[in-house]
Amino acid sequence: MAASSFGFPSWRRRSSSVTSQPDPVDVPGRIPSPNQSSRLTAADLRPLSSSLNSHSYREPTRSFVPGSVRDNLSPVDSASFARSVREDTAELASYVLSDKKDRRSTSFLNRISSTSSHPGRDQPVPQNESPSAGDLPASSTDTIDEVSEPSSLESRTEADPDSGPSALTSMLRRSPPQSLNELGNGSHAIPYTDQLVPSIGLPQPDPDDGASERTPLLRTISRRPESPGSITEIDDIESQKPKIAPSSMLLRDGIRGRIRAIKGMANPKTWDRKVVWQRVVVDPVHCLPAVIVGLLLNILDALSYGMILFPLGNPIFANLGPAGISIFYVSTIVSQLTFSFGSLFRGGVGSELIEVVPFFHNMAATITSIVGEDQPDAVIATTITSFALSSMLTGLVFFLMGKFRLGYVVGFIPRHILIGCIGGVGWFLIATGFEVSARLEEFRYDLDTGRRLIQSDTLPLWLIPLALAIVLFGLQRKITSKYFLPIYILCVPIFFYFFVFSIDSLDPENLRKAGWIFEAPEAGQPWWYFWTLYKFNLVHWGAVLECVGAMFALTFFSVLHVPINVPALAQISGEDHLDLDHELKLHGYSNFLSGLVGSIQNYLVFANTLFFMRSGGDSRLAGIMLAALTFGVMTIGPVIIGYIPVMVVGTLIFVLGFELLLDALISPRRKLKLLEYLTIVVIVLTMGIYDFVVGIFVGIILAFVSAILHASQVSAIRATYTGDQVGSMVRRNPSQHHYLQEVGSQTYVIKLSGFLFFGTIVGVEKKIRSLISDEVFKQYPIKYLILDLWHVTGIDYSAAEGFKTINRLLDGKGVHLLISGQDAESKIGRDLRAVGLGADGPNVMFMPDLNSALESCENEQLKTFYARQEALRISRPAPATNLDVPNKGQFGQSLDFLSQSPRRDHLDRAARNVLNQQEMRRSTRWQNISEPLRLMLQVFYDVSDKNEDFWFRAKPYFIRKEYPAGTVLYQRGESANGFYLLERGELRADYETPQGRLSEPIVQGTTCGELPFFSETNRTATVVAVKDCVVWVMDTENWERLQNEESEVAQELLRVSLKLTSERMDAMTKYISAVGN
Repeated sequence: MAASSFGFPSWRRRSSSVTSQPDPVDVPGRIPSPNQSSRLTAADLRPLSSSLNSHSYREPTRSFVPGSVRDNLSPVDSASFARSVREDTAELASYVLSDKKDRRSTSFLNRISSTSSHPGRDQPVPQNESPSAGDLPASSTDTIDEVSEPSSLESRTEADPDSGPSALTSMLRRSPPQSLNELGNGSHAIPYTDQLVPSIGLPQPDPDDGASERTPLLRTISRRPESPGSITEIDDIESQKPKIAPSSMLLRDGIRGRIRAIKGMANPKTWDRKVVWQRVVVDPVHCLPAVIVGLLLNILDALSYGMILFPLGNPIFANLGPAGISIFYVSTIVSQLTFSFGSLFRGGVGSELIEVVPFFHNMAATITSIVGEDQPDAVIATTITSFALSSMLTGLVFFLMGKFRLGYVVGFIPRHILIGCIGGVGWFLIATGFEVSARLEEFRYDLDTGRRLIQSDTLPLWLIPLALAIVLFGLQRKITSKYFLPIYILCVPIFFYFFVFSIDSLDPENLRKAGWIFEAPEAGQPWWYFWTLYKFNLVHWGAVLECVGAMFALTFFSVLHVPINVPALAQISGEDHLDLDHELKLHGYSNFLSGLVGSIQNYLVFANTLFFMRSGGDSRLAGIMLAALTFGVMTIGPVIIGYIPVMVVGTLIFVLGFELLLDALISPRRKLKLLEYLTIVVIVLTMGIYDFVVGIFVGIILAFVSAILHASQVSAIRATYTGDQVGSMVRRNPSQHHYLQEVGSQTYVIKLSGFLFFGTIVGVEKKIRSLISDEVFKQYPIKYLILDLWHVTGIDYSAAEGFKTINRLLDGKGVHLLISGQDAESKIGRDLRAVGLGADGPNVMFMPDLNSALESCENEQLKTFYARQEALRISRPAPATNLDVPNKGQFGQSLDFLSQSPRRDHLDRAARNVLNQQEMRRSTRWQNISEPLRLMLQVFYDVSDKNEDFWFRAKPYFIRKEYPAGTVLYQRGESANGFYLLERGELRADYETPQGRLSEPIVQGTTCGELPFFSETNRTATVVAVKDCVVWVMDTENWERLQNEESEVAQELLRVSLKLTSERMDAMTKYISAVGN
């Protein structure tokens, strides 16, 4: 039956609030005629949620560009959708109270949404549903402002321009406390404005006034900002604000101070004997034990890592062991001086980064293969130049990280990747231990290497240091003394030479040739010999470029250490004022200077620093002394190399390799997840067996894969609700509220959170597929699905495409999709529209907040409800004048033909309940009753069993008032002096909650201000007239009269108000919980 058969003149045609595709079952008896679709206007066909005007347009599959940078998307005003929703809400509220004799049109019940699917396109209609009478086109006209969903309110305190250096000063300065004048409480309404109340300050004292007994000790300071750099005694009464002087003055004063200090030191007359004795004798002697311990650690590290800096198994580098030790010492000295003068840790110990050895061997092998073994000088020159350049690159990266405060970035690198790299270094050191001890050119994983290792002349070379390392490794678990390791290592050469000199057949020269003792450096080879290896005319720069990958890998590995070790050292040493960025810049200086002087990478060593500080070296003097003694050892170092047994170095290398492997593979076994542990094993095996640099990149790739897998397991679905669990904030008429509770389950809300990508959108799609599966859909049919993106931080292309798939799935079931929490012009909204969401398929509505989306769905459900009511009113015979209760059988027959699908059957049952109990009785009994009695009957019917005779007694106590739009009825904090029944118009109640500002629309046919009024408490919200309003007010005087004259009515009114308040509080609590969840 066409809408015109209802016999109503036309209301203004305007778009409704939700997308609707033809769904004929929503209005019974509605059969669209062929010419109806031809009357659609161009405005009805415009794609409001899409940027494209042609349905033939498609985004290229592999050419996704984020919507935020696209300039071909036409603007979409999501706020206008929300305003359109609010217009529908007002019209529906007006329809409830309208008199059917007014012959007002119900066309707004039949119009299609402004964001419906394009009627011009061929759209599949579900087989079990037919087109709805509610799907006629209309255009939008009048709109009103909409208050969007409040965001989380953070506590903000506005600071004064010059609040002083401390809280005490601020408190003194604000004495006596300033206060704002309280706003007068009154019953009358005041015009609503957005003007801010000016702050009230204390009067400024006249500087010419003389001091008296009444003059305050601390005068009030003007809030006007002072000129830059101006500081007064009152401004800094506690001397906590630093006196900032110009930089040129600071530099000049600093230079003068240094000159004075140098002159004082040069003049013996100014010396203090006690100070000189303390500084020159006592302090150095006090630091000497720690310095000796640190020096011993440096020597052991030099023998362990400096000696193998070059691959000694390669004949080209076989004689560069002393040069490697000298390079180690230079790097150690540079870092030691840098950290001693600049680091926050006064006892910081700098040393070579031991993990460089595998990378340097990799670079040496690459350069040798490119340059050729027939050019040994070029190979050495290119190799040592690459070492120095890699140190400078590392220093530059460190400095830039500190300069731009990027130390926190390393925290994003999974810790188990670093553990895997450490395990790879441990594997490499064990393999290097076999190379050094057995004098192998290269340790390969083949049978030839195995046969070589078990030869009679080779087996003792590696078996003895391996046994010594195993014994040392086991004893270290039981003996925890910090002196055990140095003593054990020193005992090895002592016992070695004891047997050498005790057994006549053992000759040092023969042992050196057999590989038991290191080859002595060439006669006269100085400690600075490695500088002579820099021959830039022989450098093969192409080979250097081939090593850039290894350089960056080494830099990456170096960067991992500092932001992890330095904070750990600060925590153990109790240093609470760590500046990680400052330490990063120091590492940059140290590594860059080390590269400039021809040395290699270094860093602040965690273990050595802790050992050094606990030995009494927690001073800068101790660090400087350590650097000086290390320099002394370096100058005589090469001579000692020819007397060091190989098993000493082999034992150290094996022990360190065991410790690193233990830390990587054994210790974290029970702490890590299986996938993380397998990642460590893969990294260790790749580094040890295949290639060290490749192992690092394999680890990084596995880390990303692991992160994606773990992130995919975290569901993007934050919470789910149905419409009967959480509704909009609109305060509706009780009959509407009752119906919406009945059909609310057909609205489903899914709140999403986090960054949506291809791994998480799968779970969302799976959830929606389960919702619309045949079995679930038959039992729990839905009509509207709201995807709330309020907590979504971003979306990638795959997830955006997933939204299109979801939209098509929902459209196949006749379910409308709404996107809330993101405006269509927001970044996420543009990204969704950029892939064609809403343009290449069924349309989608973008709503700025969840409240607007819920309100829109509720409006559409109410339109269906009233359309059914009109159809029943026309199809049934006119009721008798004395008819009080409708004939249930008659209505049952009228509605039976509607129950043809689970969703329609649900709507049918809800309509039966509401129409039989409320709406039909209202239309027959209350139609001709005057206000405010009819208003009371409408509002109180669902919460009171009293009839019109009872409520007629309360009529004289209400006063009719009119308020223009923009009027404030009352403000938050005022005393309550009125209870309101809203006959026409719209109000808005603004609440201040811990979650932020919350707005509640109040439409006609509802109450306002009942709880504070009847409980005699202050107002909890500010209520503003959004439109011109007509209200019926019961003020305090009339309420007292009613209590005295009609106590029974007063008691019932109090009981009704409590029920209404309980319902509203329950709805508000559910909504706030849903928004914040």
